[in-house]
Amino acid sequence: MYCAGAGAYDGRTMRSQPQTKRQMGVWAATAVVTGEAISLGIFLTPAEMAKSLGSPLLLGAVWLGMSVMTLAGALCFTELAVRFPYDGGEYLFLRRGFGRRVAFLYGWMAAMVMYPGVAASLCVGLVPYAQSLVPMPARAAAALPASILLGLGALNYFGARLSSETMTAINWLKISVLAGLVGWAVFSGHATAANLEPIAARRAGSGPLGGAIAGAAVSAFYTFGGWWEAGKIAGEVRNPRRTLPIAFAGGVAVVTAVYLLVSFAFVAVVPMQQIQSNAAFVALFGQALFGAAGGRVLAACVLLCVLGGLMVLSMAVPRVTFALAQEEAADRGGPLAAFGRRHPRFGSPSNAVLLQTGVALLVLTLGAFDRILAFIIFSAVVFLALTAVTLFRAGKMQAEPGDTLAHPSGGPVRAWWYPYAPIVFLVGSGALAAMLLLHSPKPSLIGAAVVLAGLPMRWLMVRGKTAEPSPDAEDRILVEGD
Repeated sequence: MYCAGAGAYDGRTMRSQPQTKRQMGVWAATAVVTGEAISLGIFLTPAEMAKSLGSPLLLGAVWLGMSVMTLAGALCFTELAVRFPYDGGEYLFLRRGFGRRVAFLYGWMAAMVMYPGVAASLCVGLVPYAQSLVPMPARAAAALPASILLGLGALNYFGARLSSETMTAINWLKISVLAGLVGWAVFSGHATAANLEPIAARRAGSGPLGGAIAGAAVSAFYTFGGWWEAGKIAGEVRNPRRTLPIAFAGGVAVVTAVYLLVSFAFVAVVPMQQIQSNAAFVALFGQALFGAAGGRVLAACVLLCVLGGLMVLSMAVPRVTFALAQEEAADRGGPLAAFGRRHPRFGSPSNAVLLQTGVALLVLTLGAFDRILAFIIFSAVVFLALTAVTLFRAGKMQAEPGDTLAHPSGGPVRAWWYPYAPIVFLVGSGALAAMLLLHSPKPSLIGAAVVLAGLPMRWLMVRGKTAEPSPDAEDRILVEGD
């Protein structure tokens, strides 16, 4: 097994940087998989899906269908992460399978467009729930999203261990809280099977079946989103050959169970006929379970879930910027080189953390996060599909002159699920991309254009630099025993 060291190049010589410590175990890595997937959407998406589908059976079928697609994708990402157990995730996988340009486009989209928009959106979404718990003046409420981003940035700047332990604790706590919420709904008698009947028949007022299923599938994908984040922090996972498969498969199983249980608990407490809007539905659910205190209890649950997701984002995404900077600057130098260095004392990708925090604050200031999310989801689906495609090219991945990655783990994929899992994931991703194009063609194409704008940006960053072999590249590889 190989572990990437933390050396970074300045275009002339290799600067010795503190090496990454592999300190994340199974619980922490699994918390990364579940952390972002179970966030604000756990309280909003089930209500929206239930209202449009109008049938508990269809609701469960969509969740299960998405879980099958997600598990197939998780198997693909597990194989790639075990082959390349370094920080960077999809960026590194695409770099190996399709080269620097395609990988840079993903890194550009993830670090500079999509994830800052997601982080800003979640921080703004937290404000009304925080206000329901702690009344605050308008000025304090307006400053809260920026304060959260700055706090998370500081936590990640001062070291991976502290941020990892905090993230793990918050995300497993929220799983326990959600399980307790479902248990209370069932054993207190507030949830009744009668509210689920009829199981298969659609309620009056439901939307057209085809459009309802398509919309629910897109919503479920977006809500499940984030299970792939464990690949981004693979360089900090202990014994990745053992830990990553457990984290991906176990994390997806936990997410599936939580969404199914919470969705049916919601509908068993509040009949589908009473669903008018997401916010009203959550309020009805909280009131039914906890009376007058229901709104505050549910607000606390939302805050916990969203903070867990933000912790994963703030920890994982700077690793993409870090990996991109190391790869692009390793033999070329340029302005990216500064983001491929670790802090000499804390060992964190400190400059990448500062960049990520700064871009998220800029997006927050501009108020463009809602549009960013609408525009970029199509491109995100395409990149996930391309990442799975790299498995079909695994046997052709060869080391390149000056390549700063460790040698690829040899040859084609040999696993019981191959090639079925990547095919299932590609079919599902293709169907989602087609639905997005048909339903929202303009935002999808604008998002694709924004992603392609990364090509001239890359040219500006690396122009005039010559790519020469790096004879010291092997010094960045630390051999560890399994």
